[in-house]
Amino acid sequence: MKASNKAKFVAYFFLISMTLVWIIPLLFGIFTSFKSEAEIKSVGFQLLPINWTLNHYIEVLENTTNAPMMRWYVNSILISVIHTVLVLLIVSLAAYGYTRVKFKGRDVLFWVLMSASMFPSVVNIIPTYKIVDTFGWVNTIWSCIIPGLGGVGNIFLVRQFMKGIPMEYDESARMDGASDFTIYSRVILPLIKPILTVVALFTFTGSWNDFLWPSIVFNDIDKMTVTAGLQLLKGIYGDYMKVGQLMSSAALALIPTFILFLFAQKYFMESLSLSSGVKG
Repeated sequence: MKASNKAKFVAYFFLISMTLVWIIPLLFGIFTSFKSEAEIKSVGFQLLPINWTLNHYIEVLENTTNAPMMRWYVNSILISVIHTVLVLLIVSLAAYGYTRVKFKGRDVLFWVLMSASMFPSVVNIIPTYKIVDTFGWVNTIWSCIIPGLGGVGNIFLVRQFMKGIPMEYDESARMDGASDFTIYSRVILPLIKPILTVVALFTFTGSWNDFLWPSIVFNDIDKMTVTAGLQLLKGIYGDYMKVGQLMSSAALALIPTFILFLFAQKYFMESLSLSSGVKG
């Protein structure tokens, strides 16, 4: 076997092994949601259910009192969608300013912001909570929407992508009398669609999967998100934890992000090349 073939074999073996390590627990959790509670408690590790049942899903969806899953779903979708839309608007405008608008200290300001973003996000939890509490946003959806809108990491990604777009596009548009907003909306935005799609994908996923912050700022059960609610489910049933309902709730929580990745993978692959936004 040639050295190149050996390297490929080792690489594929490693990737397949890591895929199995990741996907087997996921599949086990999903299949467990289709098992009866008695089967979960009595049978050891068995991937497929002996008797398939949808009872756990029915119980979860019908519960509107101590674990309103559908209400949590609506809250999570509302927060994630509004947060993602605002992030795209703010990030694209900021990246446009850092790449296409010339002002004194532009690059210095950007790298100062980049330096500040190096601190772990957990350090900002208490100051952010104080700010949110001051504005009266605790226990409202705005506490999860407003913080993090101007993420420097997203601005950096869009800025790097936008730097690959020739300035001649701007100059040509200015010669036709276009303003900065016209250039931004009609010239730049269509060209940076791939990277904005990736930012939207990661922003929505991060907002949907966020557990710590919603658990801190929400007190009412009806206002919680899916992730905070899943943690709450552990204590609802006392000593007898209904594993099947936990697994079915977790499986339902996976659906939006799975669908999002399924339909956005085309743009995700395009964005891997920072020059894919410009097609000559």
